[in-house]
Amino acid sequence: MSQENETAELKRKRTSVYEIRSVFDKRVKTTNSPDESSNKQVETFQYWLMKAEPNSRIVKGKDVKFSIDDLADMPDGVSQWDGVRNYEARNIMRDKMKVKDKVLFYHSNCKTPGLAGLAEIVKEAYPDYTAFDESHPYYDPKSNKDNPRWFMVDIKFVRKFKRFITLKELQAHKDKLMDMVLLNRGRLSVQPVKKEHYDFILELEIKQ
Repeated sequence: MSQENETAELKRKRTSVYEIRSVFDKRVKTTNSPDESSNKQVETFQYWLMKAEPNSRIVKGKDVKFSIDDLADMPDGVSQWDGVRNYEARNIMRDKMKVKDKVLFYHSNCKTPGLAGLAEIVKEAYPDYTAFDESHPYYDPKSNKDNPRWFMVDIKFVRKFKRFITLKELQAHKDKLMDMVLLNRGRLSVQPVKKEHYDFILELEIKQ
């Protein structure tokens, strides 16, 4: 083979290698793109806000009070989150909450509502058996073991905030929390929280 032919053949092989690499790179990017998008979606929905009443309130002879201190005092700091009787909140717990999801623990129905600390999901949804108990404050005759209507999760105490963050303070930062569910649909007892809102609240915690 002449030197000119050898040079031409070498160029052809190099071009072929570059083309193969190019196709491979495109395939990698195409394959990874949906996963990257999926990861971002998971990240968006792995934070929640859950409301509980820190003050005593007697229903059917039982106190439904449950503060972040009550959670911390539970064995291993773990408690079932029962008594949810709103379909939207139920659907969030049943269909979306996963183990290790982060929770903002919110004190509601009290003189000064606000964020008290952090918790974590440690058990995914299972039937809320309190709905089957006629003596329980949140008994539901339409829910039964064969066809449970309501579900609960288990949460674990992580820590109390260094300072209590009031609802009023959160409202003062509406520029940063404009579309936070709490500030727009405040009555929902279990709510999704965007990661940027969660991160901002943790920054807010250390500000005096």
